[in-house]
Amino acid sequence: TVNKIGHALHDLDPVFDAFSRQPGLGEIAKDIGLDDALLLQSMYIVKAPHVGGEVTSHTDHTFLWTEPASAVGFWFAIEDATLENGCMWALPGGHRLPVRKRFRRAESGGTVFDTFDDEPYPSSLDGRDEVPLPAPKGTLILLHGLLPHRSNPNTSDRPRDAYTVHVID
Repeated sequence: TVNKIGHALHDLDPVFDAFSRQPGLGEIAKDIGLDDALLLQSMYIVKAPHVGGEVTSHTDHTFLWTEPASAVGFWFAIEDATLENGCMWALPGGHRLPVRKRFRRAESGGTVFDTFDDEPYPSSLDGRDEVPLPAPKGTLILLHGLLPHRSNPNTSDRPRDAYTVHVID
């Protein structure tokens, strides 16, 4: 089963190119403080009914490292995202936690994780629990690159597809 198509749909397909580079997304990037937003990555995410798996808590900065941290995820609900079909969850205030890992190219080839802290991201911070982010079809969710987020498996009879682009400053 396919769970992801990417990571450069914005460069490889004219429909994804037009969508990913629409002026409104550039305006949003400026509005949230990105001075020179660069479109780095795009993916179509498939969560098929009863098959779409869990995505464990992670930060986008781990995979799209910049100094200072500047990655932002633009996550678009292609289908309604509900608790039953694996909507996203995020940790309020989690963007203030220390970075746990860095994914990078290994000098000898391939990739490695540099682990700074092997504790998993907590399920609560300052007494607040993670919150679900249900999203009707067409919704845009912006994800700070340091914000821990995850999704549960799709246990429903409905798909939960999404399209995401990641930008850096």
